Amino acid sequence: MSRLGVRRDGRGGSYSGIGGQAVIEGIMMRNGEKYAVAVRKPDEEIEVEIQNHHGFAHGSVLLKIPFVRGVFNFADSLSLGLNAISYSASFYDEESQKDSNEGGNTGNEKAINALIVIFSIALAVGLFVVLPTYIASLIEMQIRNSSLLAIIEGVMRIVIFVVYLLAIGLLKDMRRLYAYHGAEHKCINCIEKGRPLTVNNVMKSSRFHRRCGTSFLFFIVFISILIFFFIRVENVWLRVGIRLLLVPVIAGIAYEILRLAGRYDNVFVRIISAPGKWIQHLTTREPDEKMVEVAIAAVEAVFDWKKYLSDTFGYEVTDSWMREDEGVRVSEVNVKDHTSAEVPEEVKIVEKRFLNADTREFKPVNPDSVNADTREFEPVDPEAVEAKEASGTAEDDKELSEEKK
Repeated sequence: MSRLGVRRDGRGGSYSGIGGQAVIEGIMMRNGEKYAVAVRKPDEEIEVEIQNHHGFAHGSVLLKIPFVRGVFNFADSLSLGLNAISYSASFYDEESQKDSNEGGNTGNEKAINALIVIFSIALAVGLFVVLPTYIASLIEMQIRNSSLLAIIEGVMRIVIFVVYLLAIGLLKDMRRLYAYHGAEHKCINCIEKGRPLTVNNVMKSSRFHRRCGTSFLFFIVFISILIFFFIRVENVWLRVGIRLLLVPVIAGIAYEILRLAGRYDNVFVRIISAPGKWIQHLTTREPDEKMVEVAIAAVEAVFDWKKYLSDTFGYEVTDSWMREDEGVRVSEVNVKDHTSAEVPEEVKIVEKRFLNADTREFKPVNPDSVNADTREFEPVDPEAVEAKEASGTAEDDKELSEEKK
């Protein structure tokens, strides 16, 4: 078998099961019930926090019912995403940082996050459901053809959606968020195309992905146009009420389509995924290498990509593939793992490691060894450590031998 000989699964795809989103100067990656948020702090360190997450209907049979599970997963994604953004923002807000260090995620913060989620859903429904319906009601006296009026309403819904994405894309902070969004997609595409997760490989990968939340929103808009075309009510307020009641139904259908697109690869899937990937031209940008480093750190915190490549594509990533190049940039990564069953939840496990940008190898650092010029921790030399241990063992044996004499 060649180095990149690919062994596909029965459906011809390479679904990894991981997903995520961009946050402020970072990435949140999720794999099952485990998620990690990696943030590039103002001092250029990468902070990685790993947590377990249980959704609203965790363990419920509702999450196994098609078209129903999508509603809960959508709400759960909003909540988790908001928590991740709040965490990343704490590094750029001194007061939030202080509060976070002192008390973590308090009950008040959770209540505020819940209100923001509700407000976000209400805003989306207002912009993409209620507003087009209201505008269409203003011109229905001039347009007697109900089918034409339904088409106009649908076109307005798409226009409002695109204009909204264009408008927020003009903000400087959103442009950086879109670049991190692109880095997230590139990492997942790199893995699912069977490439080792290195900065160089990620930079070469596509920034468009079928399972993107942007595609999900597009599916919601498009499906709503189809459903509302066939469900017509004369009274405008009753029409708005019916549309609001149908929003969970539409979200459930959109989720199943997105799930289908993520797991299968055929002509039909490529056709239905094309519009959503085109919309991603508005919500993603090309990231730089430092952004990609953050994204890789988030992926590696929750996903064993080497095992995935071995199981899915049939080849092992050897050390020769990950050979360290001279002069590569190295970032310091702080990893806080809250998922260990052996440590109380309130205790943070902190590791200081150097993350090599090209090899993706983590090197432990020696807290007692600090470079006098750079003020940075020096990586531990494994051979020196072994030699020191061997020397210590030899001395112990010598002392024991003298005591026996």
